Amino acid sequence: MSELGASRHRSRERAVELLYEAAMKDRSVAVVINELAVAPDAYTLVLLAASLEHHDRALELISRFSIDWSLDRMALLDRLILTLATSEMLTDDAPPVAVILDEAVELAKTYSTDGSPSFVNGVLSAIADEIA
Repeated sequence: MSELGASRHRSRERAVELLYEAAMKDRSVAVVINELAVAPDAYTLVLLAASLEHHDRALELISRFSIDWSLDRMALLDRLILTLATSEMLTDDAPPVAVILDEAVELAKTYSTDGSPSFVNGVLSAIADEIA
């Protein structure tokens, strides 16, 4: 993995952590960020901003393509990873879709259940086909 790739991977991990913290504390992401002793790196902030900007559209797409899985039935981490990746795909200067999908699957492997990587990959592949 290139230095940029490794840096962006860490940024995606940090973004998921912050989204998770905000969800668990029932606080906005902005409040969670403001309470940090050290500000997140620039790409983490880009990802979080994209996640907020595209939140509704991302959830609509996730809901449409997660066959037989409503958003409230989905594991929180899966939903956050899907939202983050979908939002990243919707940004103007998005990395290649293959990179976003690979990163999301890796996050699911690391942080979620055994079935999550294939679920995340399937939903994001369908979303990528839709928005391409």
